[in-house]
Amino acid sequence: MTSKKLRVAVLFGGKSAEHEVSLQSARNVIEALDHEKYDIVPIGIDKEGRWLLAESSSYLLDSGDPKLIRLNTSSTSVAVVPQSCGSLMELASHREAPRIDVFFPILHGPFGEDGSIQGLLKLANVPFVGSGVLGSAVSMDKDVVKRLFRDAGIPIADFVVVRPGDAVSFTAIVGRLGCPVFVKPANLGSSVGVHKVGSEAELGPALADAFAYDTKVLIEQAIIGREIECSVLGNEAPIASVLGEIVPRHEFYSYEAKYIDEQGAGLEIPAKLDQGVAGRIQEAAIKAFLVAGCEGMARVDFFLQPDGTAIANEINTIPGFTSISMYPKLWEASGIPQPELLDRLIQLAIARFERDARLKTSR
Repeated sequence: MTSKKLRVAVLFGGKSAEHEVSLQSARNVIEALDHEKYDIVPIGIDKEGRWLLAESSSYLLDSGDPKLIRLNTSSTSVAVVPQSCGSLMELASHREAPRIDVFFPILHGPFGEDGSIQGLLKLANVPFVGSGVLGSAVSMDKDVVKRLFRDAGIPIADFVVVRPGDAVSFTAIVGRLGCPVFVKPANLGSSVGVHKVGSEAELGPALADAFAYDTKVLIEQAIIGREIECSVLGNEAPIASVLGEIVPRHEFYSYEAKYIDEQGAGLEIPAKLDQGVAGRIQEAAIKAFLVAGCEGMARVDFFLQPDGTAIANEINTIPGFTSISMYPKLWEASGIPQPELLDRLIQLAIARFERDARLKTSR
């Protein structure tokens, strides 16, 4: 990399039920990036998967309203070119657009957080922020990552996996997991498609909604405990932030509470915890990050039970970056303001790219 102004492409939107969340996160990231240091290139991905090279002044419409925010689709369609070191091609004119130095995916959910984009960017031979293919795919699949946590000795909530056509007995579910339970798509985030189920009558509709988003659904034991979150930053030697606590004002920390209703949850930063308990949770967050094969960034969420046991709930490799999101707020409370945090993430991406470039690819 030269000392010139780095051209950073922020990827956002995407073919996901979390599309609108991604728009909010991208707006926040683009505003927080150091415009003196970076040439920022917004690239929106619409709900059909088209990549749109947008102007910095017009990439979003109704950006101030989380209920109406949407991508401006009147932009230039582009595609990333494999093995091009970051070249983009304008599809209509077949002209090459300015080459990108680093991609910064802010794509939540499938087709963005699950290894899909990461594989494409690896084929394009360009640095990108966040976890690679394996860490992204593993962390996105709640079934797979929970089994990895369990094998590594990280406590998890008990769960069963259901696929289309499986016979599901509410009596058997309650006998194993208790009541209520949570029903959730295996490969989605932001509480989309998640339902708290307390009766047999609620189970069928909850499964139907979850299966609308995924072909694999988890039915999970409900854990009584405080919702504690930890941000992790780094590659081979990650560090943990101070901890934060979510105090939901809805029945649980729903999509509405996370992204629409600014009063939907209280955030305690730092969380009021005994120093020893906090340290154990931070250690568990770093362990979970490494076990899942993550790099760059992730947010690890726990339920802290009354007996002091921290149950790992999930890990998010592209956590929210909205104005009310925990990941940047926890680092700010840890002494790393958002512009510096974004700088570190970009440098981690470049460092990994340079590390991997030294690996042999032939005998």
